[in-house]
Amino acid sequence: MPPSARTAGVRVSPAPSVADALRAAMNAARKTQDKDRTLVLGTILANLKNREIDLRRPATDDEVVEVLRKGIKMRREAIEQYTRANRPELAATEQSQIAVLEEFLPPAVDSEEIRAAVREVIAGGARDLGKVMGLIVPRYKGRADGKLINQIVREELQAG
Repeated sequence: MPPSARTAGVRVSPAPSVADALRAAMNAARKTQDKDRTLVLGTILANLKNREIDLRRPATDDEVVEVLRKGIKMRREAIEQYTRANRPELAATEQSQIAVLEEFLPPAVDSEEIRAAVREVIAGGARDLGKVMGLIVPRYKGRADGKLINQIVREELQAG
C-alpha cells in the first residue's frame, strides 16, 4: 500500500472487475433514467448471472468478456436481419446497444499484431487453417474477434 494511502487511512482496493463496472454502470443508468442503457445492461447482467449459475461460481473477467462478446455477436446478427428486412430504425437501436457493450471490452488488439503472430506461426511450420487457428486464438481470446483472426489467417495462408 502506498504511504500516502496508509497515512490518510484510506484502503486501496484492487481495480474493479468488469462485472463490477457493469453493475455500477447499470446503477448509474437507473439513476439518470436512461431506459435504453438500463435495458441493455440489465440484459447483459442477466446473461452474466445465468453464466455464473452454469459455472456454480462467480465469473472471472475473461468469462464476463465472453458474455459481452456473445451479446455483441447476437446484436450484430440482428442488425443483419433488420437490414435485410428494411428496418433501419431497429438496426440503429441494436447498433447503439453494441456501442454500450463495447465500452466494457478490453482494448482490441491491432490487426497488424495478429498478422505478425500468424506469420510467425506459419514460419514455425503450421500450414493448415486448423493448426494455425489453434495456436493463434488462445493468444488473443477475449481481445480479438474470431472472424477477424480467421480472415487474417486465411489471407496469410494464401499469401504464403
